[in-house]
Amino acid sequence: MTANIPRRTVLRRAIGVAAGAAIGSQLFAVPGHAATPAPDRDRLRELTRETREREARVREGAASKNGWDMEKVVDDRGHVYTRPVPGTPLGVQVRMGDVETVLVHVISRFHYEIDALREGDVVGWRAPASVRRNLAESNQASGTAVQIRPGSYPSGVRGGFYPLEVLTIRDILADCEGVVRWGGDDRVPDESLFYIDVAPDDRRIADVSWKFREWAFTPGRGAGSMTDPLQPERLQAAKRLAGRQA
Repeated sequence: MTANIPRRTVLRRAIGVAAGAAIGSQLFAVPGHAATPAPDRDRLRELTRETREREARVREGAASKNGWDMEKVVDDRGHVYTRPVPGTPLGVQVRMGDVETVLVHVISRFHYEIDALREGDVVGWRAPASVRRNLAESNQASGTAVQIRPGSYPSGVRGGFYPLEVLTIRDILADCEGVVRWGGDDRVPDESLFYIDVAPDDRRIADVSWKFREWAFTPGRGAGSMTDPLQPERLQAAKRLAGRQA
């Protein structure tokens, strides 16, 4: 039996089918994605020129003794900036990122556990022309080293720290898991110097940095928690690292 369908309904359906067919044909005709605009060659050349000029202005073109790039400027669109040391009045010029986290931890523990530091007590970055490149002090020119009270612990002299202070330094180094070396252990000693002792691509610095970031939010773990370097476990860890870094 054929149903009696109103003429108006038939027309509406016919119009719908025609519209759907038209839309479908348009969909198949449209590309799957918008065309990628041609690169602006002039803008690319300008960006390349700006990058080269910045590198020429910032980078020395040579590496410090630990393999990090030395930089000629600070606080000026390079990698070395003045960074705060929480809990102290200090600002120190160091390489930002993982290096900053690790060295700031060293400075903070020195401040809390050896002697309180004042403004001007810590020297970070130094210009490449002002460092001896054959010595570990060259690492300051890459923002990967700091000197704590260099006037009190001059280069070439040993014995500036009391035995318990040395134990604390060893404990700090053990926390750093070999990523940081103390200049007091070098052939030409500099007891004020603490520097990154791994290459830029060494994964350990990122791991240690992450550990210190976690400690900063863990009660009893971060700098200022007053750890006891005479605890047998910590003492053994410090001795093992001292033996490896000797």
